[in-house]
Amino acid sequence: MILNQIAWVDCFAFLLFLAPQLLIRVGIVETVLCGIKALPHLLLVMPYHLIKERYFTPYKQKSPFVQHCTLFQDVVIRCVRYAFANIPAKIGKVFFSKPVALPFFRFRMLRHGFRHSPIYWREMDRPKGIFMIHDETRRPDVVVYYCHGGGFSMGSSFFYIEFLLAWLSLLHDEGGYSNPALFALEYTLVPEATYPTQLQQTLEGYKYCLELADDHPERIAISGDSAGATLILSLLLVLSNYSGMRNKLPGLAIPISPWASIISDKNQNTASDYLNADSLHLYGSQYIGTKASNDDALVSPGHCKDLRWWRRASPTLGWFFIYGAEEVFAPEAKDMIALLGEAGMSVEEHEEKGWIHAWPVVKLYLGNGQEERLSGLRAMVGFMRERIPARRK
Repeated sequence: MILNQIAWVDCFAFLLFLAPQLLIRVGIVETVLCGIKALPHLLLVMPYHLIKERYFTPYKQKSPFVQHCTLFQDVVIRCVRYAFANIPAKIGKVFFSKPVALPFFRFRMLRHGFRHSPIYWREMDRPKGIFMIHDETRRPDVVVYYCHGGGFSMGSSFFYIEFLLAWLSLLHDEGGYSNPALFALEYTLVPEATYPTQLQQTLEGYKYCLELADDHPERIAISGDSAGATLILSLLLVLSNYSGMRNKLPGLAIPISPWASIISDKNQNTASDYLNADSLHLYGSQYIGTKASNDDALVSPGHCKDLRWWRRASPTLGWFFIYGAEEVFAPEAKDMIALLGEAGMSVEEHEEKGWIHAWPVVKLYLGNGQEERLSGLRAMVGFMRERIPARRK
């Protein structure tokens, strides 16, 4: 099931679902104060900079993202950039929460004529997350394990459900898999819990995926964006350290815009990206907590420079890194790709020119036309099809 791109009516519906949840979970006073603080930027500062850059700045002096993005994309990314830098995570996590994201997804389905999802999915309690499969009466022939992003402080699998269902649809329709399945983990956010809780939950989710794959780990592709990519990188290091799990490494790993090093001097703001280095430092420190260290490879896998460990930890069929050329995490992603290449691992990468953090997800929601919207997902499906051949029906 692949819906059309986000329209203005969807934005208004999202705000309609969001407003009562902010009042319930944050409170009217804090919500109103945050709104009042944001108004000058949203009504004056942002429009001024948008108009100046889009219409009065020479093309070569514009930021790489603005050089090619639509007006709608520009407005949304500028709003997200402000929110990431200035709105507290307590409020931000409501935006991506199940009570907002799920009604919004159902509204999107109804607007496209779907009362029910044509692909089976259900919420799970143990492990906590969302399971989806093309045909629930049969065993899957390929399994995707996904960990969502959000700086460990916000985000939920429900916010990604449209992206994940589109991925599953493409795996079936274009990848040639007869019965693809996907499990998206719902891990505990900070400050409710810190490391190693999220990593332990990630391991639990992977064990469930092994059951789905009938104990054929080579049929599993693990993936995640941003903080979720951190968790899958840490998971691989953990699996390689346990004798009982070393022969159960997944076939593929597809990190999307990985937050490889939680706290790093290379995580610097860019003119195009919506991420903010100061906020990342805050969220990363909260994830590490008081009992762990940023230098610990399991906390911050980008700090692991042990080539032998990465050889043991690498997926059996290869890596595929996806990131935007203009994003904050691009330098660290390139460092990790180079390190794995030095270790002799099979590594492919897709650097999207002029694009930003988690661009496959961003494009699905904000892309201009189906070709652009699905370009990231199609790259991922193509890589999976090459490395995990579809079984004959």
